[in-house]
Amino acid sequence: MASLLQFSLLLVIALPLLISPACSLTCTSQTFSMKTTHFTNCTDLPSLKAYLHWTYDPTAKPDPTLSIAFIAPPAKPDGWVAWALNPTGSGMVGSQSLVAFKESNESMVVKTYNISSYGSMMESKILYNVLDKRAEYSDGVMRIFATLAMPGNAVELNQVWQVGGSVKNGVPEKHEFSPENLASKGTLELAGRAESQRGNSAVSGRKSSNVTGESSRIWESGLGLYGGFILLGISILGF
Repeated sequence: MASLLQFSLLLVIALPLLISPACSLTCTSQTFSMKTTHFTNCTDLPSLKAYLHWTYDPTAKPDPTLSIAFIAPPAKPDGWVAWALNPTGSGMVGSQSLVAFKESNESMVVKTYNISSYGSMMESKILYNVLDKRAEYSDGVMRIFATLAMPGNAVELNQVWQVGGSVKNGVPEKHEFSPENLASKGTLELAGRAESQRGNSAVSGRKSSNVTGESSRIWESGLGLYGGFILLGISILGF
């Protein structure tokens, strides 16, 4: 009986060593309908059940490019989802937005909006050159795919994402103003890290799945900590 108790305690102490932080991200298990679609990084965004996959290519010519896949369920089946970069602020005003929804013929479309105020939305060009864009809808989830031309000095950008419940005459209607909706903003480090603006509580929005980068360093530093716990447990239990 004592031996079983000792083994169980040691197993509980050692179990965290078997789990890499990157493995806890939902985005790492997501796949796309086009098998050739791959991204360097992904993150579980901290609100609205949303996810972002992205690849930044600073060597692309004539301008660096940012390719993204934004995934989220709309607030209602006939609603919309949006992802945006904001070069002038951290909120919705100033956002250069990609918005996906179903048209009257049920096909998916992605439209661009330069959000200059909290008034009604009007389709317009955005500051970033959109090289390609498309959208999909299946299993209650909408996906935006796009490639943007980026300024050469871009390193970290403000990002905003949102979902809404209805589209009227081809125009997305206002979203809810719940805490989740209001918290859907953060920063995106193009080289491989997404970070929310809600502080340490938004852990899922702070980790990228690029496990050769920061996540692996976190894992390696944690190894020493848990290793110390194991040695302490061995000492106490007399193994």
